[in-house]
Amino acid sequence: MSVHTFRVITKEPVLAVPDLDKKIRMEVDASYYTIGEVLSIECEDKRWRPVAYLLNLLNETERNYEIHNK
Repeated sequence: MSVHTFRVITKEPVLAVPDLDKKIRMEVDASYYTIGEVLSIECEDKRWRPVAYLLNLLNETERNYEIHNK
């Protein structure tokens, strides 16, 4: 890993602090093998910043679900 890459991924804000008085959105995406989710809040500068994220690998049974059931 280069020094530049290290600085970029550790530069603030990595994750925002949750604030229930701000707008919150959740984005979810499913593929054949995974489901990814990001919970974000709208900050004072009107930019959306992540609060939490989750990546879930699907097992063999879950991969056979219809896309609307994943």
